[in-house]
Amino acid sequence: MAKILLNKKNLFHNLNIISEHAGSKEKVAVVLKDNAYGHGLVEIATLCAEFGIKKAVVRTLKEALHIKELFNNILILAESNFHTYSHSFHIALNSLENISNLPNNSNVHIKVDTGMHRNGICIDELEEAYTGLLEKNIKITGVFTHHRNADTLSTDFFWQNENFKEVKRRVVNICEKLSLDIPSFHSCNSSALFRHNNFNEDFARVGIATYGYLETDKTYNNPELKPVLSMWAQKMSTRELKQGQSLGYGATFTASKDMIVSTYDIGYGDGFLRLNERQSYSTPKGHKILGRVSMDNLSLDTDEKEVCIFDNVQELAKIQDTITYEITTTLSSEIKREII
Repeated sequence: MAKILLNKKNLFHNLNIISEHAGSKEKVAVVLKDNAYGHGLVEIATLCAEFGIKKAVVRTLKEALHIKELFNNILILAESNFHTYSHSFHIALNSLENISNLPNNSNVHIKVDTGMHRNGICIDELEEAYTGLLEKNIKITGVFTHHRNADTLSTDFFWQNENFKEVKRRVVNICEKLSLDIPSFHSCNSSALFRHNNFNEDFARVGIATYGYLETDKTYNNPELKPVLSMWAQKMSTRELKQGQSLGYGATFTASKDMIVSTYDIGYGDGFLRLNERQSYSTPKGHKILGRVSMDNLSLDTDEKEVCIFDNVQELAKIQDTITYEITTTLSSEIKREII
């Protein structure tokens, strides 16, 4: 059976770099949404908790419930149906309209739009948000934003930082006026964290860097992170392909000489995206994918029993004209994850 291997040593290497740059493990919230970027929610959460990370970020209540015993603080980014709740859960408020859907007496982080214009309340809606939340006895435990351009050489990063400073100033004034505790402030994703030389927020939400990748422009002095995930396939069958014979759908590969080829149990149904056969991809050991990737299998020029399909998705991302995030999050949750 195909499998995904998770390298514990590489993960801890990345978490150590991240924690040191943030200032401590307490200032890191590991982002585990979408099955931990395809790596395996419970597996990665367990390892992060073992490392000493206390905060996590997920997309849904279902994800939070799977890992609630592992973290003291779990931020839920996008959920509207709270059939149950925990004191360790903190819900993201993405608009004023969502206040009515929040459970009474819950913990909330207010998301503020500082320039991405995707979700979050406007800066001028802060007082209205506080009033509406307090009417439901909701505790405001955090205020945050999200950068739209922290990974590129752009002044947007500095502009949004200035906007968030104004958010902080207004929140502090509101809290002092109402005798409320000052909430946690956080704005940084992976790229934004490493653009700070002296990180001074309450914590950073670190996603893709946890898994060994950083999309930030190479102009910046990016850390030496190590990919955590590798994908392995098992041989299904082997045959000799004669010179002139073609292989697979569309007969897009034709052998230029007699050769040994094998079929392996990974395909686009497992999340290994369907390669354009006019582009060449080879595994880490140099075995070429021949012809089109099928739904449940692909062909390679080898007869090895087990093959590593990839251990670093950066090359695949370039071939697919996408980002590393999309390659890993597409991987099927049905593939067995093993920690090594």
